[in-house]
Amino acid sequence: MQYFIGIVPPESYKEKVTKFREGWSNHWINKVVEPHITLKAQGGLTPDEKWITKIKQVCSAVEPFQITVGKPEFFFDSIVYLSIESKELFTLHKKLVQNISPSPESIKQYFELEDFVPHMSIGKTYYGMTTEELQDMARLAEEELQPYPSFNVDFIRVYREVEPHVYVKYFDVPLNH
Repeated sequence: MQYFIGIVPPESYKEKVTKFREGWSNHWINKVVEPHITLKAQGGLTPDEKWITKIKQVCSAVEPFQITVGKPEFFFDSIVYLSIESKELFTLHKKLVQNISPSPESIKQYFELEDFVPHMSIGKTYYGMTTEELQDMARLAEEELQPYPSFNVDFIRVYREVEPHVYVKYFDVPLNH
Protein backbone atom coordinates (compact mmCIF):
# COMPACT_ATOMS: atom_id res chain seq x y z
CA MET A 1 0.00 0.00 0.00
CA GLN A 2 1.34 3.41 -0.95
CA TYR A 3 0.46 6.97 0.02
CA PHE A 4 1.20 10.48 -1.14
CA ILE A 5 0.24 13.97 0.01
CA GLY A 6 -1.43 16.60 -2.13
CA ILE A 7 -3.32 19.86 -2.16
CA VAL A 8 -6.78 19.93 -3.66
CA PRO A 9 -7.88 22.92 -5.76
CA PRO A 10 -11.29 24.51 -5.05
CA GLU A 11 -14.17 22.23 -6.08
CA SER A 12 -15.19 24.35 -9.09
CA TYR A 13 -11.68 24.31 -10.58
CA LYS A 14 -11.20 20.64 -9.70
CA GLU A 15 -14.37 19.85 -11.69
CA LYS A 16 -13.16 21.99 -14.60
CA VAL A 17 -9.83 20.11 -14.72
CA THR A 18 -11.57 16.72 -14.37
CA LYS A 19 -13.87 17.51 -17.29
CA PHE A 20 -10.93 18.78 -19.35
CA ARG A 21 -8.92 15.58 -18.67
CA GLU A 22 -11.93 13.52 -19.85
CA GLY A 23 -11.63 15.08 -23.32
CA TRP A 24 -9.32 12.28 -24.49
CA SER A 25 -11.08 8.92 -24.68
CA ASN A 26 -7.89 6.84 -24.30
CA HIS A 27 -6.72 8.84 -21.26
CA TRP A 28 -7.48 7.22 -17.90
CA ILE A 29 -5.88 9.69 -15.44
CA ASN A 30 -9.23 10.46 -13.76
CA LYS A 31 -9.51 6.78 -12.80
CA VAL A 32 -6.14 7.07 -11.04
CA VAL A 33 -6.67 10.14 -8.85
CA GLU A 34 -8.58 13.41 -8.65
CA PRO A 35 -6.87 16.63 -9.79
CA HIS A 36 -4.41 17.72 -7.11
CA ILE A 37 -1.10 19.49 -6.58
CA THR A 38 1.54 17.01 -5.49
CA LEU A 39 3.09 18.11 -2.19
CA LYS A 40 4.94 14.99 -0.98
CA ALA A 41 5.48 11.83 -3.02
CA GLN A 42 5.40 8.24 -1.77
CA GLY A 43 8.93 8.03 -0.37
CA GLY A 44 8.99 7.49 3.39
CA LEU A 45 5.21 7.17 3.69
CA THR A 46 5.37 3.62 5.04
CA PRO A 47 2.52 1.15 5.68
CA ASP A 48 3.06 1.40 9.46
CA GLU A 49 1.72 4.99 9.18
CA LYS A 50 4.10 6.31 11.87
CA TRP A 51 4.62 9.39 9.64
CA ILE A 52 1.00 10.54 10.19
CA THR A 53 1.82 12.07 13.57
CA LYS A 54 4.74 13.93 11.98
CA ILE A 55 2.64 15.46 9.19
CA LYS A 56 0.00 16.56 11.70
CA GLN A 57 2.71 18.24 13.79
CA VAL A 58 4.16 20.02 10.75
CA CYS A 59 0.72 21.17 9.57
CA SER A 60 -0.24 22.49 13.02
CA ALA A 61 2.69 24.93 12.78
CA VAL A 62 2.01 26.12 9.20
CA GLU A 63 -0.32 29.03 8.49
CA PRO A 64 -2.75 28.84 5.55
CA PHE A 65 -1.24 30.25 2.36
CA GLN A 66 -1.98 31.20 -1.25
CA ILE A 67 -1.28 29.18 -4.38
CA THR A 68 -1.52 30.42 -7.95
CA VAL A 69 -2.09 27.98 -10.80
CA GLY A 70 -0.13 28.79 -13.97
CA LYS A 71 0.31 27.81 -17.58
CA PRO A 72 0.90 24.28 -18.86
CA GLU A 73 4.45 22.94 -18.87
CA PHE A 74 6.09 19.56 -19.51
CA PHE A 75 8.15 16.97 -17.70
CA PHE A 76 10.15 15.55 -20.59
CA ASP A 77 7.65 14.85 -23.38
CA SER A 78 5.56 12.41 -21.35
CA ILE A 79 3.70 14.56 -18.81
CA VAL A 80 1.87 17.86 -19.21
CA TYR A 81 0.96 19.74 -16.05
CA LEU A 82 -0.26 23.09 -14.82
CA SER A 83 2.54 25.02 -13.12
CA ILE A 84 2.08 26.19 -9.52
CA GLU A 85 3.47 29.29 -7.85
CA SER A 86 3.83 29.61 -4.07
CA LYS A 87 6.89 30.17 -1.89
CA GLU A 88 5.03 28.73 1.11
CA LEU A 89 4.36 25.50 -0.79
CA PHE A 90 8.12 24.92 -1.16
CA THR A 91 8.58 25.59 2.56
CA LEU A 92 5.83 23.11 3.52
CA HIS A 93 7.23 20.49 1.12
CA LYS A 94 10.70 20.84 2.66
CA LYS A 95 9.37 20.58 6.23
CA LEU A 96 7.38 17.45 5.39
CA VAL A 97 10.34 15.75 3.69
CA GLN A 98 12.69 16.66 6.55
CA ASN A 99 10.28 15.36 9.21
CA ILE A 100 9.35 12.15 7.38
CA SER A 101 13.02 11.53 6.50
CA PRO A 102 12.83 9.35 3.38
CA SER A 103 16.11 7.86 2.19
CA PRO A 104 18.35 9.97 -0.07
CA GLU A 105 17.61 7.51 -2.88
CA SER A 106 13.88 7.99 -2.39
CA ILE A 107 14.26 11.80 -2.37
CA LYS A 108 16.07 11.56 -5.70
CA GLN A 109 13.63 8.99 -7.15
CA TYR A 110 10.60 11.19 -6.40
CA PHE A 111 12.20 14.54 -7.33
CA GLU A 112 11.96 16.05 -3.86
CA LEU A 113 13.71 18.92 -2.06
CA GLU A 114 15.94 20.72 -4.61
CA ASP A 115 14.32 18.79 -7.49
CA PHE A 116 10.74 19.53 -6.35
CA VAL A 117 8.53 21.12 -9.01
CA PRO A 118 5.00 21.85 -7.74
CA HIS A 119 2.51 20.79 -10.39
CA MET A 120 -0.99 19.58 -11.21
CA SER A 121 -0.77 16.78 -13.79
CA ILE A 122 -3.34 16.96 -16.55
CA GLY A 123 -1.99 14.36 -18.99
CA LYS A 124 0.54 11.53 -19.15
CA THR A 125 1.63 9.06 -21.78
CA TYR A 126 1.63 6.48 -18.96
CA TYR A 127 -2.16 6.93 -18.77
CA GLY A 128 -2.78 6.30 -22.47
CA MET A 129 -1.92 9.53 -24.28
CA THR A 130 0.52 10.02 -27.14
CA THR A 131 3.13 12.77 -27.09
CA GLU A 132 1.22 14.48 -29.91
CA GLU A 133 -1.97 14.42 -27.83
CA LEU A 134 -0.06 15.94 -24.91
CA GLN A 135 1.06 18.80 -27.18
CA ASP A 136 -2.56 19.37 -28.20
CA MET A 137 -3.66 19.13 -24.58
CA ALA A 138 -1.15 21.80 -23.52
CA ARG A 139 -2.39 24.17 -26.24
CA LEU A 140 -6.03 23.58 -25.34
CA ALA A 141 -5.34 23.95 -21.61
CA GLU A 142 -4.13 27.51 -22.22
CA GLU A 143 -7.57 28.31 -23.64
CA GLU A 144 -9.91 26.13 -21.61
CA LEU A 145 -8.36 26.14 -18.13
CA GLN A 146 -7.98 29.91 -17.86
CA PRO A 147 -8.43 32.05 -15.96
CA TYR A 148 -5.89 30.29 -13.78
CA PRO A 149 -7.02 30.63 -10.18
CA SER A 150 -5.30 31.69 -7.02
CA PHE A 151 -6.68 30.07 -3.92
CA ASN A 152 -6.12 29.71 -0.21
CA VAL A 153 -4.72 26.42 1.13
CA ASP A 154 -5.94 25.59 4.62
CA PHE A 155 -5.55 21.79 4.58
CA ILE A 156 -3.57 19.05 2.87
CA ARG A 157 -4.89 15.69 1.69
CA VAL A 158 -3.33 12.28 2.25
CA TYR A 159 -4.10 9.82 -0.55
CA ARG A 160 -3.95 6.05 -0.19
CA GLU A 161 -3.56 3.51 -2.95
CA VAL A 162 -6.65 1.25 -2.93
CA GLU A 163 -5.63 -0.87 -5.93
CA PRO A 164 -2.54 -0.71 -8.14
CA HIS A 165 -2.17 2.86 -9.44
CA VAL A 166 -5.52 4.04 -8.01
CA TYR A 167 -5.43 6.61 -5.20
CA VAL A 168 -8.32 7.98 -3.17
CA LYS A 169 -8.67 10.43 -0.31
CA TYR A 170 -7.56 8.84 2.96
CA PHE A 171 -7.91 11.90 5.20
CA ASP A 172 -7.34 15.65 5.32
CA VAL A 173 -5.04 17.48 7.74
CA PRO A 174 -5.87 21.12 8.56
CA LEU A 175 -3.19 23.77 8.62
CA ASN A 176 -2.90 25.99 11.71
CA HIS A 177 -5.87 28.36 11.76
